[in-house]
Amino acid sequence: MMKKSYRPHALACLSLAFLLISGCANVNLQSHIAQSPAEALDVAAQESDREAAQRYLLRMASRFQEQGNHVAARTVLRSSQLQSPVDTVRLQAWLLSMASAVALDDAGWAGELAAQMSPDTFTGYPGDLMARAANLQAQTYTLAGRPLDGAQTLILLAQADPEADVQALHDQIWQALKRVPEPRLAEASSQAIGYESQGWLELAAQLRQPGLSLDDQGRMIRRWQNHWPGHPAAQVLPSELQLIAGLAASRPEKIALALPLDGAFASAGKAIRDGFLAAYYLDASADRSKTDIRVFNTATRSFASLYSELASQDFDLIVGPLEKEALSAVAGMNTLPVPVLGLNYLPEGTVAPEGLYQYGLSAEDEARQIADRLSQEHLNQVLVLIPRGDWGDRVEKALLSRLREDGGAALDVERFFREDNLRTVTADVLGITASRERAIQVERTIGVNVEFEPRRRQDADAIVMVAEPTVARQFKPLFAFYFGGDLPVYAPSIVYEGTPYPARDRDLNGVTFTDIPWVLAEQDALRRQAQAHLSGTHGQLGRLFAMGADAWQLSKRLPLLRQVDGAAIDGQTGRLTMTPDGRVHREQLWARFENGRPKLLTPTPEEPAATD
Repeated sequence: MMKKSYRPHALACLSLAFLLISGCANVNLQSHIAQSPAEALDVAAQESDREAAQRYLLRMASRFQEQGNHVAARTVLRSSQLQSPVDTVRLQAWLLSMASAVALDDAGWAGELAAQMSPDTFTGYPGDLMARAANLQAQTYTLAGRPLDGAQTLILLAQADPEADVQALHDQIWQALKRVPEPRLAEASSQAIGYESQGWLELAAQLRQPGLSLDDQGRMIRRWQNHWPGHPAAQVLPSELQLIAGLAASRPEKIALALPLDGAFASAGKAIRDGFLAAYYLDASADRSKTDIRVFNTATRSFASLYSELASQDFDLIVGPLEKEALSAVAGMNTLPVPVLGLNYLPEGTVAPEGLYQYGLSAEDEARQIADRLSQEHLNQVLVLIPRGDWGDRVEKALLSRLREDGGAALDVERFFREDNLRTVTADVLGITASRERAIQVERTIGVNVEFEPRRRQDADAIVMVAEPTVARQFKPLFAFYFGGDLPVYAPSIVYEGTPYPARDRDLNGVTFTDIPWVLAEQDALRRQAQAHLSGTHGQLGRLFAMGADAWQLSKRLPLLRQVDGAAIDGQTGRLTMTPDGRVHREQLWARFENGRPKLLTPTPEEPAATD
């Protein structure tokens, strides 16, 4: 006789069915452990005591959370049986719900929970749970798009919990206030009640004033501290504001400017040097009685030996080198006793030693900005033209990677030398060559000449044209010749020489390109003075001059940019931010050729900010 075997889940189902048939008199809710949300809900549904049933469900939800199964916990917590928790378990239900909503990043659920609470709700919890409840409540508010209520919750926690880590709590409050949209912040600041709230909101509102430089922000923070000497945040500033307020004290005073002044890179080195010194002398915040800048020529010796010499002379910062090979030599050092602001970038994936910062006119940054612009304008399928060579390889890699991240794709990438037959390159990228070849194949197949008009491929939304001006001026008319004149064209700064030349650049009409503020900004005091008194401030050398000017601005703020999330400098080469590994990224301006001249475009609309 064959023995029957029962699977474990089948036995569990039979057991549950027996319980349901016989009623729940035999189920002890205090000790029963459900193996699934469905089992928990079925068992609880048979309990006539509503409070007992809800306490059982909350215990099961807590058990699922302890197992890391927040999806199961959510099923229980959002069930109809817990939609209206009795008063005795309401706070526990909210606490568990907030924990799972935050863990699952469930904004919709967070919004429902936030609507049921007020910033002081956490004060109803026992003392040992109060801090946990407040932190979950603040996170829930933020997830629900209500960061101001989150900040208010933490401000109340700071008053209610004498054991709190004040520095960590003030850092959290500040990060929450940074997320509050500007109009909502201004409104709340004018209506604030309570000393602590008034002080925090006034501080946040003051630092949101338009046009403030980091130096202005530092002065404003110190002034706020003087006006609010008894405020908790004046006594323990958020870490980010401590960095900004102490900016002047942390500036390097003895700087080595290490650049090639002879040889192949001499023109670039001199332009960067002139820009650095011009920005220094025009900087009203610079203390010239303390600042000592010395220039060293890297063309005459290895940078490694120069660095060793400078490190022994008590320099606070070395700006340079410019050459990639020299920067690689710095990256190979185990320690950097003197920080280095390198004026180039290491290859992607290279681990930089602590103290090395990297800044330059990265073509990869421009490629990524082009991809982002295409995504913002819903141009998701593009054709790409890029020069052959190492530089083009880096541009292609950055462009295609960001296109994929943004949900777009390159339908075809054509690489070219400037000496190539550009008609053939254009016909290839637009699909004209393939169209002709198909027609020829048809003629061969049927043995009869057919009337044929070539057609470009119809699946492209735009063209990305990476080409210098002399080549770009040939490509753009060829797009129209090969039936692609209706496709929008996007390009990096290489397409523009940097000085208006309408007679030549009319062929570029309609091309949208990105370039630095030094080139495109309508009003620029440094550019105006530099071009009036110095040579070598136009075209590509002008861009390097601007890079030198921004190197000065960066030199004053390196630790701040690295440590403060969202810190930025509006510089001559773009809006400058820094990644945690010390790489400076630039966000440039946009323009479009009209009548042979670049016309500055307004910024593309950003995603709507969360509302409180």
